[in-house]
Amino acid sequence: MMKSRVYGLLAVTTVMLNIAASNTVAHAQTFSVMYNFGSKGGDPLEPTQSVVAQGRDGNLYSSAGLGGINGFHDGAVFKITPGGALTVLYSFNLANSGPYGPFSGLTLGTDGNYYGTTAGGGASEAGTVFKITPSGTVTILHTFNVSDGEEPYAPPIQGTDGNFYGTAVAGGPVSAGTIYKITPSGTFTLLHSFDNTHGSYPAAPLVQGTDGNFYGTAAFGGSPSSYGVVYKITASGQFTVLYNFDQTNGEEPIGPLIQGSDGNFYGTTFTGGPGGDLGAGVVFKITAAGAFTVLHYFNLNADGGQPAAGLVQATDGNLYGTAMQGGANGQGTIFSTSPHSPYTYKLLYTFNDGGFYPETTFLQHTNGILYGDTYAGGNVQGCDCGVFYSLNIGASPFVSLVSTSGRVGKTIEILGQGFRGTTGVSFNGTAATFRVISGTYLTATVPSGATTGFVTVTTPTHNLKSNKKFRVSH
Repeated sequence: MMKSRVYGLLAVTTVMLNIAASNTVAHAQTFSVMYNFGSKGGDPLEPTQSVVAQGRDGNLYSSAGLGGINGFHDGAVFKITPGGALTVLYSFNLANSGPYGPFSGLTLGTDGNYYGTTAGGGASEAGTVFKITPSGTVTILHTFNVSDGEEPYAPPIQGTDGNFYGTAVAGGPVSAGTIYKITPSGTFTLLHSFDNTHGSYPAAPLVQGTDGNFYGTAAFGGSPSSYGVVYKITASGQFTVLYNFDQTNGEEPIGPLIQGSDGNFYGTTFTGGPGGDLGAGVVFKITAAGAFTVLHYFNLNADGGQPAAGLVQATDGNLYGTAMQGGANGQGTIFSTSPHSPYTYKLLYTFNDGGFYPETTFLQHTNGILYGDTYAGGNVQGCDCGVFYSLNIGASPFVSLVSTSGRVGKTIEILGQGFRGTTGVSFNGTAATFRVISGTYLTATVPSGATTGFVTVTTPTHNLKSNKKFRVSH
């Protein structure tokens, strides 16, 4: 069976399930519950830090480490439309050492399939890396054996070289966690084993920077104290600690980093701050060279606290995130902050019994709306199983690039909506040849003469700009 370490993050949530609730306050942004988990038999249940991915079809894909048709502890992969219709694609089964506990959520690959991990199962009960098609066919790509990793809690991300890179919270020589590379066909390479002194328990997925390196957080370990670290690792495994948390400026970075449009990285810590180990966490910025700045200290009571999720930079330029605890009801909040001084913090929503304890990092869909889920709450009698929700911040539609860099002549996949009748695609103003596959998916070829910049898709009704720049490599 999967060791209790995996449930370490969940235990913090479970302990707080008895906090009383009151009515939520009103906010300008529109919050909507899209689906109550547990509404149907075999539903995924109690999603934690599961990554949500937008598919080629415009639907949202993710997983929950619990639920499914085979038992509470098995977990399931699901698809949900932007309108809230949920379909279970696959239910895991821990019987006979089968994979179980897909807490990770999913990453969309350039092949159109999704990649994730299970925290348990396999011959060593150490977890797996899997691939799942949009129709629900699962292939196990790798089974961990403890020496190469154990209990992977995050999905691998696809690098610019086409390989996938990921983390496991335990395993390795001193059971402090590992970083690995795996090809789409399943060839596995161990890149790094954590040693406590330079970090341990890397629960979050990696992010690849524009410099080609990978960046991440480890919730514990570090020197001289063990309050967690921010690190960098190359595709070949050269590892560098960029920052050791000191408790006063944050402790226990559980959530992932993102790279902002300014090239800096942004993240959260679950605890720490002026109150030390009693602090409610921080929002921080760190440069690729390790220069560290706190953007906001949570105070738990008023603005929320203990953010388990990371941040997303929406197309309005602001950072959006959730705090798992605190707020007026003690059940978590949604907030935004500017990435630029004076780092203005805004409380946007306070969770209540209709869904609370948000632990999932937001995804901004190409319709402009933010989506996420909560670990608990909902309106299903007898099932405190969480909800899938949306937050409409008034952002306009845009296009998302599956790959954000490539050479001239490379085919780039583009996600969006309203693509039927598209009349043009350009890379920083240079026209490209393109092929419309569906109303939500098209491909384009990087044209000769293209330079680094935004990609624009011209449809019959909109000029849709990419949310990130495309970097032309040479």
